[in-house]
Amino acid sequence: MSKPLKQIHLAAHFPGVNNTTVWSDPKAGSHIEFSSFAHFARTAERAKFDFLFLAEGLRLREQGGAIYDLDVVGRPDTFTVLAALAAVTDRLGLTGTINSTFNEPYEVARQFASLDHLSGGRAAWNVVTSWDAFTGENFRRGGFLPQDERYSRAQEFLATATELFDSWQGDEIVADPATGTFLGDAKAGAFVHEGHHFDIHGRFNVPRSPQGRPVIFQAGDSDEGREFAASSADAIFSRYAQLEAGQAFYTDVKSRLAKYGRRSDQLLILPAASFVLGDTDAEAQEIAKDVRRRQVSGATALKHLEFVWNRDLSSYDPEGPLPDVDPVVGEQHISRGRAQVRMYRDPLAVAREWRELAQANNWSIRDLVIETGNRQNFVGTPETVARTIDEYVQADASDGFILVPHITPTGLDEFADKVVPLLQEKGVFRTEYEGTTLRDHLGLALPDSRPRSSGGIPVDETAGERAAS
Repeated sequence: MSKPLKQIHLAAHFPGVNNTTVWSDPKAGSHIEFSSFAHFARTAERAKFDFLFLAEGLRLREQGGAIYDLDVVGRPDTFTVLAALAAVTDRLGLTGTINSTFNEPYEVARQFASLDHLSGGRAAWNVVTSWDAFTGENFRRGGFLPQDERYSRAQEFLATATELFDSWQGDEIVADPATGTFLGDAKAGAFVHEGHHFDIHGRFNVPRSPQGRPVIFQAGDSDEGREFAASSADAIFSRYAQLEAGQAFYTDVKSRLAKYGRRSDQLLILPAASFVLGDTDAEAQEIAKDVRRRQVSGATALKHLEFVWNRDLSSYDPEGPLPDVDPVVGEQHISRGRAQVRMYRDPLAVAREWRELAQANNWSIRDLVIETGNRQNFVGTPETVARTIDEYVQADASDGFILVPHITPTGLDEFADKVVPLLQEKGVFRTEYEGTTLRDHLGLALPDSRPRSSGGIPVDETAGERAAS
């Protein structure tokens, strides 16, 4: 008997603090005007995507003591944007990246519970940590935590927020339907948490939300991050969008679930992926080459090389050879607030490898940055892209993909119009939403048997199912 086809999960990432967007394209639009967010979200919902995802940057990044001005410099507050999008969409999930290092559980739990109510059960929280003192300078506590402490705090942060979400239970969630006046037990919303990172008690003032709790996402790729996802998350983002690397990551993370009493279908693995479409595969490849060169200007290439060399390279020709001087190794770095710096833990070894690649392929600095950087994952005709996405999911390289277009806000339109119908014809992607909440879209059950709440009035577990039928 053949294995049943897996259903593909698709989501859309509104590009944030990165150099994905091709600003030189006439179709490129604002990253701060609400019309851009609204268009992007409506396109994703029209295509029946599971959710929209917003990343977060807590500080403007710097290079050589000046604001790095070659990518998006910032974004409006995540909760404000998602709350506004809840008003212009009906079914699309709304996922926000909120930091667990510099925030507090009560505040974040209250914001996500409120968003879940406002959206009718479509909220999701991407739990992340912050690794650098530079970002911490924006916050009262400042500083930063070692990696093990960051994840320890994140685990306790999430556990504490969950206690707050769950503090409204059963018959305690009662209100007068006419007035909204609270009629419940005095224990409703009461919580006490005493731990290493948090020692709080009080009453949570947002009743249990339509999903019970927001969906939890996690994005760490370290061993600690994978364990965190296996123990606590509903979905994990992955940077492994190539087949073999994706399969290895998928197998590793899924194998960790059993020790926490979880099944493999209780954690979804969703890599970020970019795409380029063309009328022929050859045309798409040419477009992809052009996109990569426009994403990496000469100035961008030099700035990227500085992540490794840790020295000012502005005098070098980006169309010329790599520097013959070695990187400066030390704690102080000219690039501040950029995750790429952490990726190159041995800059001398990276420099040697890159020089060998450049020499073997006759690459300039710009060529090297283009060829070693993130490439488009899916390139070809709509038929080729649809077939490849399906092959990856059926081969357990992922459970779906979070698509990152290189044009904002209209870059998702062509995928919605040309690729999604092909996936629907294959029977591997929905033609209509079958439920009302993000948990419905993702096929994730409520994390426990406690009832959901709608506007403070008790509802039972089947209410959402009845509403969707």
